[in-house]
Amino acid sequence: MSLRLERLTGGRVAEWFDELAYLRITVFREFPYLYEGTMEYERKYLRNYAETEGSLIVGAFDGWRLVGASTGVPMAAEPDYLRGAFEKRGEDVRRIFYFGESLLLPEYRGQGTGALFFDEREAHARALGGFERTCFCAVIRSETHPRRPAGYQPLDAFWRRRGYEKLPGFTVDFSWRDLDEVSESPKAMTVWMRDL
Repeated sequence: MSLRLERLTGGRVAEWFDELAYLRITVFREFPYLYEGTMEYERKYLRNYAETEGSLIVGAFDGWRLVGASTGVPMAAEPDYLRGAFEKRGEDVRRIFYFGESLLLPEYRGQGTGALFFDEREAHARALGGFERTCFCAVIRSETHPRRPAGYQPLDAFWRRRGYEKLPGFTVDFSWRDLDEVSESPKAMTVWMRDL
């Protein structure tokens, strides 16, 4: 089944807030993120993509139904906990384009959309000009985590085929509420990067 990909920027992002929020809440409930999201938080989070120059959401549509999305934003526009971690390493955040997430409902996976999400975001970063590298973060979960599904395979091999490498010893803490938590707690995220 082929999906239609469409780049959403500026006001087009706001048109799809509720659908994008639903995708984030639904997909991130799965392992390894185990995210307990709320519509209120999601609308606030997504506003950054509607208001930040250079940001992008790639929507994946089955007909007119939004079934997947992938995001990107200049690193310089990211919150201090993320941008600051890169600056402390001596990185020039003005030259880095950050990929926030890739989301796809389960029944649409395994058909190449994930690779197309990377293609679209990398092409967008190149078209903006001035960006030398792209990167994203991935949560670290224990091999023995009680919610780890049998046969779970991380996406490391897929990311490496795309030219990304994990930056050794570099992690960034993101905070959210896990399904089993009563409040937010920090989660360590690895950083993956490639040259454009």
